[in-house]
Amino acid sequence: MNTKIIVLSAMALGMLAPAASAQQGTVNGAAGGAVTGAIVGGPVGAAVGGVVGAIAGTAIDPPPQRVVSYVEQAPLPADPIVVQERIVVGKPIPSAVVLTPIPDSPQYSYAVVNQQRVIVDPQTRTVVQIVR
Repeated sequence: MNTKIIVLSAMALGMLAPAASAQQGTVNGAAGGAVTGAIVGGPVGAAVGGVVGAIAGTAIDPPPQRVVSYVEQAPLPADPIVVQERIVVGKPIPSAVVLTPIPDSPQYSYAVVNQQRVIVDPQTRTVVQIVR
């Protein structure tokens, strides 16, 4: 009987944890995963659940299509920007790169780096999408 209650509680928390982590990021993802893991697997489950929850919490949602379309149609800069670092989704763009705000979508900026158009979160400078 107690096992059924624990399993049902874990399932309920497991369904709620991704929603919380998607909205609040890594911290809530790690906390929700740790709680769920602890209920299911004790201390080891808490450690594993915390790591999995943190990863889920940092997942990046793609920008809306209107933002992608804007970046696709934006004119190329006169002077190409080239950096040595590899541009990767989920990683910050080098601080030397100047970001251009996207009108009507202040939560996004863009840049053209190494001949690639990239959409960036201007607050964290994290690359959200590479437009191909």
